Amino acid sequence: MAARSNSRKRAFQILFEADQRGAAVLDVLADWVRHSRSDDRQPPVNEYTMQLVEGYAEHVARIDELIATYAVGWDLDRMPAADRNIVRLGAYELIWEDGTPDAVAIDEAVQLAKEFSTDESPAFVNGLLGRFKELKPGLRRA
Repeated sequence: MAARSNSRKRAFQILFEADQRGAAVLDVLADWVRHSRSDDRQPPVNEYTMQLVEGYAEHVARIDELIATYAVGWDLDRMPAADRNIVRLGAYELIWEDGTPDAVAIDEAVQLAKEFSTDESPAFVNGLLGRFKELKPGLRRA
C-alpha cells in the first residue's frame, strides 16, 4: 500500500510542477523519467505514477470541467494550486481507475492535502471528491 501512496505523491508532484511551469503534464513526466534514468539520486518513476499522470492527461479537459462545475464558490484558476492538483489527481483516480476503491482514492487525496496544503484543504478535497463519488456513474462522459 505504501508503494501506491508514493506513486500518488509523485504523480501529484508532477501535476503540480506542470501547473506551476505552465507546461504540458506529459512533458514534465518525460522530464522526470529522463532525470530518474540519468541521476542515481532520483528514484525511478514507477508504472503506477505514469499510469496516473497519463490517465489524468487523457481526461484533463473533463476533469477541469467537473471541478469548475462542482467546486462551489471556487474558480479553478483561483483555487490554491496544491488543492487544484490534488483534486485533479483524485478525480482521475476516483472516476477512471476502476482498480482503486473509491474510499481509497478519496482518502489518499485527503492525505496529500494534509501533507501539502492548508488546514482547510482536507475537508475541501474530501467534500468535492465525495460529491464526485455520488455522481460517478454519469461523470465519465467525454
